[in-house]
Amino acid sequence: MTTLAPRAGLAASADHIYATGLRNQWHPVVPSDFVAPGAMRKVTALGEQWLLFRRSDGALSMLADRCPHRGAPLSLGKHLGDRVACWYHGVEVGTDGTVSSVPGLPGCNLEGKKLVTSLPVREIGGAVLAYFGDEKHPEPAELTLPEPLTDPDVDAILCYAEWNGPWRFAVENLLDPMHGAFLHHESHTMYDGDTTAKFRIRETDRGYFFEKTDQRGVNFDWVELCRTGVDWVDLTIPYPPSAGPGGPFGIVGMVCPVDENRTGVFFWRYRRVQGWQRDTWRFLYKTLIEERHWQVLEQDRVMLEAMPADADQRENLYQHDLGVVRLRRMYRAEAEAQASAS
Repeated sequence: MTTLAPRAGLAASADHIYATGLRNQWHPVVPSDFVAPGAMRKVTALGEQWLLFRRSDGALSMLADRCPHRGAPLSLGKHLGDRVACWYHGVEVGTDGTVSSVPGLPGCNLEGKKLVTSLPVREIGGAVLAYFGDEKHPEPAELTLPEPLTDPDVDAILCYAEWNGPWRFAVENLLDPMHGAFLHHESHTMYDGDTTAKFRIRETDRGYFFEKTDQRGVNFDWVELCRTGVDWVDLTIPYPPSAGPGGPFGIVGMVCPVDENRTGVFFWRYRRVQGWQRDTWRFLYKTLIEERHWQVLEQDRVMLEAMPADADQRENLYQHDLGVVRLRRMYRAEAEAQASAS
């Protein structure tokens, strides 16, 4: 079933929000290097079209990709340094969404009005994060960034990909540690450990852990869902000595709901390393380990893209799925609350 985007002025349904991403929080959008200084790029996020606009000094803005005059895409226009000129009739829009000039009719009443939606943005760890609020929550929610992306003693390397499938499937995959022992059994890090386990949910002040009760530090044994203004997961996977110096190998994961059928996945692979050890770790990663990581991600992609769109409606779940069930209930309740409040 296709969930259509709501027309202007109409409230989004819970189904639409659930399909295209929760509002009133931050989401990753694309890697920062997708938009060079002095450039702009059209992107899709939460089922809507947006324009990322970077000034020559590096400052980034995110605007609705819609000219306020006739609705033409601003992404087809011209970059004018601190504003974009629509290709259709030349209307110029500043980086905050304010119409700065109507060349065809100087003094037009459109000038000086903020008529284009502009989203708050942050850049961290090589990725662009944006706040997607509804009409009642335009001010950005408090954002606490993942510690591995802000700690100077941690080296984090971003991996980004786009998958054809619902964004929820990608998050659920991360809240399912047991798949590592099967889908990724041939991996250089997840070949060991039991293929049977018991799990528990352990609450935290920012989310919850979903973890094995009888195994730790062997395979993909635990994951923490963190809700700190942006949703992200943290997990560690044991690394052999051949992987070089550093503490445990960790992953911070986030997803971007591109639309109801496409997802941007962000994985920061990190280790606690300093000085020469950081250089050694980066060399090993780029020359040997990164290719192996892409092999694991490709296994996830193939599996998730092959799943039918209604896969989560025809299931027979068991104890290993407690983390997924908890996630679905939480997201569904939030989508319904946002729809009823709009």
